[in-house]
Amino acid sequence: MSRTKEILTVAGTLGCALSIGFIMQNSDAAAKRYGAASEAVARERHLQSLDAETSILEVQDIELTSAAFTFEPGEIYSASPTPDSNVTLAATSEGESSALEPTPQPPLDSCEITAEARPMAVAMVNLTLKATCLPNERVNIHHKGMIFTQTTSATGDLNVTVPALSETAVFVLAFGNGEGAVAQTEVEDLVDFDRVVLQWKDVSGFQMHAFEFGASYDDAGHIWSGNPRDTASAITGEGGFVTLNGDTGAASPMMAEVYTFPVAHGRGNGSVALSVEAEVTTANCGQEIEAQTLELMPDDGIRTRDLTLAVPDCDAVGSFLVLNNLFEDLKLASN
Repeated sequence: MSRTKEILTVAGTLGCALSIGFIMQNSDAAAKRYGAASEAVARERHLQSLDAETSILEVQDIELTSAAFTFEPGEIYSASPTPDSNVTLAATSEGESSALEPTPQPPLDSCEITAEARPMAVAMVNLTLKATCLPNERVNIHHKGMIFTQTTSATGDLNVTVPALSETAVFVLAFGNGEGAVAQTEVEDLVDFDRVVLQWKDVSGFQMHAFEFGASYDDAGHIWSGNPRDTASAITGEGGFVTLNGDTGAASPMMAEVYTFPVAHGRGNGSVALSVEAEVTTANCGQEIEAQTLELMPDDGIRTRDLTLAVPDCDAVGSFLVLNNLFEDLKLASN
């Protein structure tokens, strides 16, 4: 990606959200943006009962190419969800019984919704869903504060691979009609990886960039959506990788970009610098855009921050807003 394009100076508001879970939908405004909470979402909220506390830091006239944002120490949520078995939620509609037939009739429609989670290499989880009565339907997946949108197949199935954010990984799959399912698995190798998340809604233009061991733009160690690598890079010791979670074809989808790096890197000591960028596009120019960052902490907790940016007018299309120091640099050491 060429960096000759103009970098802009903007004013923004950065909020430090000092808890995890469903902070993005725990207010009336959030409910309007992300939809009403379903019963399945309420179940995960119960599993991860939180005390939400938010601190807002006003930032104005910041040169975002080199700004060192200062945060007050963030409180880290570290509670683990209560172990739970796979849960099946069913939705039925009763058929009308004939006045001449006293025997109850079976439902005209019956739908069993099931979900299963299975651990995979590199602290990833294979998540499957079966909902035959809900083909081609939008479903939001919730996990430890991460939220992204997927769409079921023509047969009501879904099969995705998701980065785990907790050793006891609970996933809530919620449809817009309030139906859904819960799946859980144990991810024992999560301790071997650092993981950070950038999530947003719709076409906001956000990107996460990782610069491994002093890499610059377009170097091999510059990892982003344009150079994501794959899980094999973390296994072989080459470095980290980026995954994009969510269906870009869905209407106003929630998206989550996740960067993963092995804690014990096999090629020497050093650090990984992380930054967030937002491209000014015709879809977001002149608007306020929002994102959220989640950082996996050593105690299995999550540090969460909310971000709001005022995007310049449309004559700045093609420029980038660059925000440094939103994440702590990852410190890596060889075995």
